[in-house]
Amino acid sequence: MILWPEVLLAFLVVALEAYRWKAVVQASGSTQSGWTSGRKLDTRDQVRELWYHGYDNYMNHAFPADELAPLSCSGKGPQWSSPESIAYNDVAGNFSLTLVDSLDSLIVLNDRAGFELAVRNVIDYVSFDVDTKPQIFETNIRVLGALLSAHIFANQTNGPFNLPWYRGELLALAHDLGTRFLPAFATSTGIPYARTNLRYGVPRGESVETCTAGAGSLILEFATLSRLSGDDRFEKAAYKAFFALWNRRSDIGLVGNTIHIWTGSWLHPEVSGIGAGIDSFFEYALKWYILSGNISPFDGTFRANDMDAGEHEFLDVWNESYAAIMRFSRSSDGFWYRRVNIATGDIAYYTLDSLSAFWPGLQVLAGDLESAIKSHMIFWQLWLQHSGLPEVWDMNYRQATANQFPLRPEFIESTWYLYRATRDPFYLDVGERILRDITRRAKVPCGLTGIRDLRTNARDDRMESFVLSETLKASELDLPKTHNVDVLSNTEHLRSPSAAVRKLRRKESNQCPAYEPVYFGDDELPGLYVGVRSRTDADYARQLIGTASTPADGRFWHSSGWCEVPEVDMFTYDYVLSADGKTVFEDPSPSAKKVSSVTDGFMVNDVAGLRVRIVSRLDGKGYDISKIGPHTVHSGQIVYLNDPALAVAGQTDRTHHHNNRFPDIPVRFFIDSLDPMFGTRISEPVVFDLPAVGHTALFGGNPFGLTPSGMPLRFGHGEGVALVRDKANPLGCLPYSQTFTNEAILVQRGECTFLEKLQRAQEAGASGVVVTSEEEVAINPSASTKELQAVGNSLDEVAMVVLRKSDAKMLTTMLDVSEGDRIGQVMMVLNPSAYTEESEVSSEGKQEKTPAGVPKSILYLNGHALLNTRLLV
Repeated sequence: MILWPEVLLAFLVVALEAYRWKAVVQASGSTQSGWTSGRKLDTRDQVRELWYHGYDNYMNHAFPADELAPLSCSGKGPQWSSPESIAYNDVAGNFSLTLVDSLDSLIVLNDRAGFELAVRNVIDYVSFDVDTKPQIFETNIRVLGALLSAHIFANQTNGPFNLPWYRGELLALAHDLGTRFLPAFATSTGIPYARTNLRYGVPRGESVETCTAGAGSLILEFATLSRLSGDDRFEKAAYKAFFALWNRRSDIGLVGNTIHIWTGSWLHPEVSGIGAGIDSFFEYALKWYILSGNISPFDGTFRANDMDAGEHEFLDVWNESYAAIMRFSRSSDGFWYRRVNIATGDIAYYTLDSLSAFWPGLQVLAGDLESAIKSHMIFWQLWLQHSGLPEVWDMNYRQATANQFPLRPEFIESTWYLYRATRDPFYLDVGERILRDITRRAKVPCGLTGIRDLRTNARDDRMESFVLSETLKASELDLPKTHNVDVLSNTEHLRSPSAAVRKLRRKESNQCPAYEPVYFGDDELPGLYVGVRSRTDADYARQLIGTASTPADGRFWHSSGWCEVPEVDMFTYDYVLSADGKTVFEDPSPSAKKVSSVTDGFMVNDVAGLRVRIVSRLDGKGYDISKIGPHTVHSGQIVYLNDPALAVAGQTDRTHHHNNRFPDIPVRFFIDSLDPMFGTRISEPVVFDLPAVGHTALFGGNPFGLTPSGMPLRFGHGEGVALVRDKANPLGCLPYSQTFTNEAILVQRGECTFLEKLQRAQEAGASGVVVTSEEEVAINPSASTKELQAVGNSLDEVAMVVLRKSDAKMLTTMLDVSEGDRIGQVMMVLNPSAYTEESEVSSEGKQEKTPAGVPKSILYLNGHALLNTRLLV
C-alpha cells in the first residue's frame, strides 16, 4: 500500500506549516490537548532521528544492495539460490531498492544535500539490465514512482530541489524500467503477468494468475511516465489492464481477488473485500481521477480543487465499487469490512488484514469522514492490544491468526489523513504511541527490524524499503515543519475531458467539502465536537476487539454514559418503481421508448417496473440514482422523469396521506423574491434553495394529512409558508409575545419537551414548528399517552419536523443572511415541485437556459432526495 505523496509527490502541495492549537472541548469539559509547539517539535525530531538511523545504516552497511539486514548488519538482495522465495524476490531486484524508494522522503525531510547525493548514487549505481524477476506492482510503486517524483523535483526550474547539473537521467531510468515491463502485458485480456524478468522478459511457464491490486494499480505511475516521456505505450497498457479487471466485475459490482490473465475468469475462492490482493485497485481509481483533474491540460501545472477536468471513467469506477463495498462488505455496525463472495455478497471470511488499514485514509479522501473514523477505531484498538498491527485478525474469535508486523505504513497513513481532516489531537496521540512502540520494538543498533511475532517480539533480519519511504515519512508529515514545499509539476499535457464527455456530464463539483471545526463563543476550537474518545460509540470498537481499557479511556467515562451499539443506514437501496406505489413486476429489459439516452443523461417515459439503485452521496446532501434498469447513471448525469402517470399519482396520493404518517418527509427551504444582485454582497457561503429531509413528530397533525374539515394542513402546503424565528425565545419554550399567521417557527432543540414547543407555537397562531438538532441522526419526537390525553385534539392542525445537524446548520445560515441583509423571506414547502436550476455555463462557454415551461423537480423516494433526478411532469 502506498501513501498518495509517495506515488507522485511532485504533483501535490504538502502542507508543512506549524499549527497553532487551542483547547479542545471534551465531554467532561474544556481541557488542554497537551500538544504544545514544543512537544510537536520534540516528537518531529524523534521521527527524523529514527529515519536517519535506518537510512544511514542502510547506506553504511547495505548499499548498493536492495535492503538492510539490521540484525546481521549487512546488505540483502535477491535470493539467487531460492528463486521461488517471492517474499524477497518480488521486491528485491538487485537495483538498490531502499535508496531509490527513499528519494522523496529526503525531500519531505528538507534534506537537499542528501537528495542530491542520493540522485548521484542512483545514476551511478542503478541499472535495470539485471537477471531478476521482481513483481511488477511492487517495482512500480517503489521504484518507478520514486524515480518519476525525484525527476520532477530535480528538473524543476527555480524549485527548492532543482539540481543544475541534472540532465534527465532518472527519467531515462524510469523509461527503461517501464519498457522492460511491457512484455508482461502481451496477453489476450491485456491483464499483465504478475512478474517478469527484467533482462529476458516473461519466462516460459510463468504463473498465469495475478491479483486485482497488482494488475490494476499501475495507472498513476504509467500515465505519468507516458506524459513525461511522450511514449504513450505505458498509459495505454495500464488503462487497458485496469478496465479489463473492472469490466469483469460481478453483477453486484464486486471485483475478485485473483484472476486468470488469459481467460479473464475469477479464480477460487472468488471473494472480494478491501484487503490484500484488491486494496490499491480502489486507491488508484479515486486518486487517478483526483490527480488527473488537478493537472492543467495546458501547461501541466498543479491546480487545486478542479475536479471536473478529471478522467471521469475512474470516478465512475470508484463510485460504483465503493457503493458495492459499503453494501456487501461493510459489517452491519459499520466498523469493519469482511471478505464476501463476489457473486452473492455473502460473508466468506471473518478476517481482516493489516493492509486494509489504508481504507480509513481513502474514505477521508473520498469525503466519507464518519465512516473513516469508525473503521480507524478498529485498527487503533488492535494496535493498543498488540503495540503493533498483526498481519491477520479474526473478528469472530477475537485473535490474531498471523502475528507478524513488518512495520507497515497503512495504519499510520490513515491516521495522517484523519488528523489532517479533523485536527483532533487524538490522532496525534495515536501517532505518538505508534512512534514509541516502533522505537521500542524495532530499533536495533544497525537499523530498524520487522517483527516476526508480536507476542514475543521475535525479530526479522529485514528492514523493508517502505519503512523509510512510507512508514516514517507519514509520521513526519503529521508534525510541524520549518519549511514549505509548494510543488508545481512540469509534465507534458495531461488529457482533458473530450467534448463528448463534457456534453454528457453536467458541471458538478465532485469534491466533498472539508471537515469544518465547531466554533464555541470567541474561541475557534479545532477538532471534533467532543473528540473521538468521547463519542458514544468509542467503546464499541474496543468491545469488538476485546481490548482492555486504558487510563485514557477512563477520563471520558461518566456514570450516566453508555456504550452505543451502532445502527448503520444502508448505503445503497434497490427499488422497483411504480407510479402509484403498488407492487409491479420488474421489467428487466425496458425498451428505448421507456428509457432512452439524452444529451446529459437518461429520459424515462414510463417508470413502471424499472429497477433503480440509489446511492448515498458522500457529500451528505442526499442520494443519487446510480442505475436505472440496465443503464448505469454516471456522475454528473441527470435522470429525467417524464411519465404522465406520476402527475396523476401526485394529484391523488394526497387524499391517502392522512392515513399514513411518514417518519421522513421531503422539505424544501428557499428564499422568496431573491434579488440576484444581493449575492454579490454576501461574503460567506450560503445556499438559497435547500432540499432537506424532515423527521416528523409522532404527535400533532400529520404534515401530509388533512384537517378535520378535510383541508390540507397549513404547514408547508401550497406555495409554502414563511419560516420565522423569535430570537427572544430561541428554544420555543416560553409563550410568544407576538401572534403569527400560518408561519412555521424555527426553534432549537432543548430545555423543554417537543410537545411543549408545538403547544406554544399553536397558541401563537403558527402552522407548525421546525426543530434544529445538534445530532446527525433521525429524531422522531414522541410523547407519553398521559401527555397526549392532556392536550386532546388541540394540536391536530399544527405539525412538527426535526432537521439533522447538517441541514439545520445550512438553514440557520440561510436565515442569518436573509434577516441580516434583508434579501428576501425564507419559505418552507413540503413535497417540493417546480424546482428550477440556475443557468449553467456549458463547456463551450455558452449560457444554457432552463427551457421555458419545463419544471425541474427533484424526486423523493421514501423520504430520500434523489439529487440527480428531474421531474418533467
